[in-house]
Amino acid sequence: MIKTEQLSKSYGQFVAAEDISFEVQPGEVFGLLGPNGAGKSTTINCISGLLKPSLGEVSINGYSVLSEAVKAKQSLGLVPQDLAIYEDLTGQENLNFWGQAYGLSGRQLKDRMSTVLQQVGLESRAADLVSTYSGGMKRRLNFACAILHEPRALLLDEPTVGVDPQSREHLLSAVENLKSTGTAVLYTTHYMEEAERLCDRLAIIDHGKIIASGTLAELRSHMGEKDLITLQGDFSQVSEQVLSDFEVIEWQDDSIRFMAADAASLLSDILSRFGKGQVKQTAVQQANLESLFIKLTGRELRD
Repeated sequence: MIKTEQLSKSYGQFVAAEDISFEVQPGEVFGLLGPNGAGKSTTINCISGLLKPSLGEVSINGYSVLSEAVKAKQSLGLVPQDLAIYEDLTGQENLNFWGQAYGLSGRQLKDRMSTVLQQVGLESRAADLVSTYSGGMKRRLNFACAILHEPRALLLDEPTVGVDPQSREHLLSAVENLKSTGTAVLYTTHYMEEAERLCDRLAIIDHGKIIASGTLAELRSHMGEKDLITLQGDFSQVSEQVLSDFEVIEWQDDSIRFMAADAASLLSDILSRFGKGQVKQTAVQQANLESLFIKLTGRELRD
C-alpha cells in the first residue's frame, strides 16, 4: 500500500534522507523510529508529495506519487507534525472544510464527522472554537481531519508530541482501530513505548539512513540478549584498559555505556576497576529497542 524504493533527498551537500526502502502492507503499522533530525519527517514529506525526492520512487496503492500524484493522494491521509487546522473555526467547521476538500458531502460527510469525533473523544467539544482547545485536543482534531475520508494509507508524523496522557491514549487507540480495519499506517516516533505497542515492523533511522529494520522480535535479537549498563561519574582520567574486557559502545568524560550478558552479576567486578569516587551512578537496562538504538548509534532515542 505504501512503498519507497531507494528514496533520497538532498539539500545541496546535506543529505536529509538516503536510500530509504520499505513497504507497508494493508492492516500493518510500520514504524520509523529515530531521534529528532534523523530524517523521519523528510521521508514522510516525500511520500506525501510535499517534497520531491532527489532520487528514488514512492507509490501509494500502486500509483506513483511523482507521476500519478492525484490518484496516489486519493488513497492517502496525512497527520503532519505541525497542526493543519484552523483555530478560528470550531472543530466541526474544520472537519466540514476538510471533508469537502476530500470530496465528501451530505449525509456521508455528516456521518463521517460524527464517527471520527467519537473516535478521538471530541464529540462534546465539536461546536467549540479550536482556539479554546488544549494542545492534546488540537492534536486529536488534527488526526480526525486526516482520517475523515477513510484513507487506505495513513502517514502519522509524531502525532503525540507534547500531548497529555488522555489525548495520547485516544490517539493510540484510534491507530489500533485503523489497523484492525485494514489501513496501512506509517508511524514516525521517538517514543519507544508507542513503537512497542503499535508497530508490527519498524525501521531505526539515524542521520537519514535506515540502520536496522524488522519485527520487534527480530530487532531484539540483534542485542544478543545483552543488557545495557550506564555509568555516570568522572572518567576523564580513565584508560581504555580498565574496561577492555567489555563491549563498550560509548565513552565520555562523564559517562560510559557498554553491553554485557547478565549485567547484574558483573557490576561488582566493573565497579572495582574504578578508583574511589569515580562512579557516581549506575543503571542497568534489559535488552530492548532503546538499548538497541544506543548500541547502533551511540546516543539515546530522544537526543
